[in-house]
Amino acid sequence: MLNVQKIREDFPALNQEIYGYPLVYFDNGATTHKPQIVIDTLIHLYSTVNSSVHRGMHQLSIQMTEEYENARSVVQYFINAAKREEIIFTGGTTGSINTIASSFGEAYISEGDEILITAIEHHSNIVPWQLLAERKKATIKVIPMNDRGELILDELDVLMTPQTKILALNHVSNALGTINPVKEIIEKAHERNIPVLVDGAQAIQHDKIDVQDLDCDFYAFSGHKVYGPNGIGVLYGKEEWLEKLPPYQGGGDMVSSVSFDKTTYAELPLKFEAGTANYPAAIGLGKALDYITSIGKETISEYEKTLLEYATEKMSKIDGLKFYGTSKNKISTLSFLMEGIHPSDTGLILDKMGIAVRSGTHCAQPVMTYFGIDGTVRASMVFYNTKEEIDRLYEGLIKVKQMFQ
Repeated sequence: MLNVQKIREDFPALNQEIYGYPLVYFDNGATTHKPQIVIDTLIHLYSTVNSSVHRGMHQLSIQMTEEYENARSVVQYFINAAKREEIIFTGGTTGSINTIASSFGEAYISEGDEILITAIEHHSNIVPWQLLAERKKATIKVIPMNDRGELILDELDVLMTPQTKILALNHVSNALGTINPVKEIIEKAHERNIPVLVDGAQAIQHDKIDVQDLDCDFYAFSGHKVYGPNGIGVLYGKEEWLEKLPPYQGGGDMVSSVSFDKTTYAELPLKFEAGTANYPAAIGLGKALDYITSIGKETISEYEKTLLEYATEKMSKIDGLKFYGTSKNKISTLSFLMEGIHPSDTGLILDKMGIAVRSGTHCAQPVMTYFGIDGTVRASMVFYNTKEEIDRLYEGLIKVKQMFQ
């Protein structure tokens, strides 16, 4: 069983008041709070060990390098990658996707080729491919969705053609909470030798991720979405792909030798890690993943399912509240609108009651366009949230409704 009250003690940011009310934080889809172990790790690194990795022969550099590379091994274990060399540290999910859009795109996308994405993508998994398509005169094709926010997979066989060079999709929709059947989609794509990139930014914190079981070619996620520091992310890539792809950026750490005539590149994973690494954040991410592992990913997932069920049942009692994203297979995220009330107004009023939700398009404007709305209110819950906080949200929404009546 999950001892939620004990867990909440590990997150100092949760123990504060907003406008005189105890904070209820339901904006975890945007960023998660950090456990004390992550905060202490960053303070320790900057206060003592601080030194650049891979480049020094002195003790501080050696120690920092060991901790940095150990963090890479922690990530490998956490997502069950076959080799630690398949773990690339980036600036975040956006940085990871742009890395593949650039490197894969330069090597394998030509005029007339097709790039397949889905109708429920975050902008970070749309725009990089559009930029690539513009450069290469390629075409973007989109897997459609239905009114429940689920992908219409019957269209997949038609959309995949000999010109399809890569498929990129999110594991979980940030705007709707839908969990996509990525393993099934990957199998279908691989039958046609189409590589698949999975945006795991909204999945990594909610459930067990096994990249070998999924058989994805690339998987991307951000540290700050999974209780780690900002400014750090991960790009997993199968070794066979990473060996073939050209580097994304040039500079220090990604080189083996440099002359004015020719440069040779470092072995994986450094080939894709140009410049000074964000090593404190990477180490902090490793501590966050260890923290989650100590609690148990399955335990977290089961508890969050109870939160979703409770919140869905509770909020369904509010007349005039409409949910968006009603798939049976989803994470603990509710996206909704109150009849006749703009989502920004709902969010602002809830904030005055100490309840933090997200309102707007959630960087998924095509999703909002599909539903013919300007945006939604999103309450995204994780394992440090409680049913009592859901009750606070329910009561807050009742007050919002009364104010506008």
